[in-house]
Amino acid sequence: MANVNRLKERMLRMAQIGKTENDGVTRLALSGEDKQARDLFIQWMEDLGLHVRYDDFGNIYGRLEGTNSNEPALVIGSHLDSVPKGGKFDGVLGVLAALEVVESLMENNIQNDRPIEIVSFTNEEGARFTPQMLGSGAVTNLFSKEYTYSRSDNESHTFKEELQKIGYLGSQDNRINPDDVDAFIEMHIEQGPVLETNNKTVGIVEGIAGFSWMEVVIAGETNHSGSTPMELRRDSLVTAASVIKAIHQWAHSRKDGTAATVGEIKTQPGIMNAIPGTTTFTLDVRHQHKDGFTSCIDEIREVIKETVHEESLTCDINEIKTHPPVTFAKSITNLLEEASKKHDISYHRMTSGAGHDAMYMNTVVDTAMLFVPSIGGKSHCEEENTQWEDIEKGITVLYDTVKRMSNVNQKQM
Repeated sequence: MANVNRLKERMLRMAQIGKTENDGVTRLALSGEDKQARDLFIQWMEDLGLHVRYDDFGNIYGRLEGTNSNEPALVIGSHLDSVPKGGKFDGVLGVLAALEVVESLMENNIQNDRPIEIVSFTNEEGARFTPQMLGSGAVTNLFSKEYTYSRSDNESHTFKEELQKIGYLGSQDNRINPDDVDAFIEMHIEQGPVLETNNKTVGIVEGIAGFSWMEVVIAGETNHSGSTPMELRRDSLVTAASVIKAIHQWAHSRKDGTAATVGEIKTQPGIMNAIPGTTTFTLDVRHQHKDGFTSCIDEIREVIKETVHEESLTCDINEIKTHPPVTFAKSITNLLEEASKKHDISYHRMTSGAGHDAMYMNTVVDTAMLFVPSIGGKSHCEEENTQWEDIEKGITVLYDTVKRMSNVNQKQM
C-alpha cells in the first residue's frame, strides 16, 4: 500500500516553498517559488529513477516504464502552482500523491504492464497568467502555442519570457501525445463542503460543472452627486445592485446545483461626488447538466435584461468564456468505487463545481477525478486544510485503481 507518512513529509516540505505568515502558500506560476517547487519535484522523481522531461509549456512528466512500453500510458497528477495566499493542499496533493503511488508500486514489487506517467501541469490556477488551466489546455490543443506564449501578467511579462527565465521552456517533442495515453486520473481536495456535510471520506467525481463567464455593462448617466435630485437619477450602480440581487435569487431558486457569482465590480467615473454613469461587473455561472446548460445561460441573460429594462437603463452582456459540463469515464469512476468498497471507505458520487486540469484532459482521453474532504469546505485561502486520515484513505483508493489500470490483463483487484 501507499505510505501516507512519506507523502505527508513531502507535502510539508513543499509547503515551505512560498510559505505565508499564516501557514498558507503563495507560489504563482513561473515565479521563483514555482521554480523551487519544480526543481524539488524533479529531484524526487529522478531519485526514483523515473525518466523526467518537460515540454514547451513547462508541463513536467515523470515516466515509469512498463513491461510493455508500447501500451498507452496511464497518466496521474495535477499542478504545483497556487493562488496568492492559498493553501498547501490545492493541486500539490494530486502531484505528490501520484509520486507516492508510483514509489509504492515500485517498493511493493508490483510490475506494471503499461507505462505510468506523473504530470504537473503549468499555470492551473490562472492567478498570474489568464486563463486558468493554461498548461493542460495548451497540450490538448485547446489553446494555440501563440496564444499561450502571449499571455502576460500584471507587469507585462509574457508566459514564454517567464518560462525561459526559470529554465523550463522545454521541447515540443516532450508533450504527451493523446494517442499514447490510456487514461488520466487527478486526485484533488474537494474545495467545497459536500463531502464533509455528507460525512463521506472520498468523492468519486462523475464530471465537472460547465461554466459561462460574462461581463455585464450597465449604462446610466453620470451627473453631480449633490445637485441631481434622487428621482431624476439614472444611477447604473443602483441598477447593478438590483441585477445582482436578481441573479442571486434566480440561482438560489433553481435548486439544481446552479451557482452564480458576481466577483468584480467597476464604476465610471469612479469618484465620490459623481453618480456612476457606467457599472461593469463580471458574472460566473456554473451548471452541472449538459442537457440544460444552454437554456440555463439563456435564462440568466434574460433575467439581467429584464431587470435593467424595469429600471429604464440599458445593458450589454459580453461573453468572456464558456465551457459546457464535462462527464467523466464511467469505466474509471466504477473502478474508483470498487476500490472504495474493497477497503470499506465511505464515498459519494458527485460533480465538481470547480474547474480542473482533468476538464481539458477529458477532451482527449478517458478521465476521472478523486476528491478528499476540505475541512469547513475552505480552499484558495490560508485556512485550507484536509485531515491526513482522509488523505490516507484517498490515496489507498488511488493506489488500488492505478495498480489495476496499469496491468492490462488484470481482472481482479
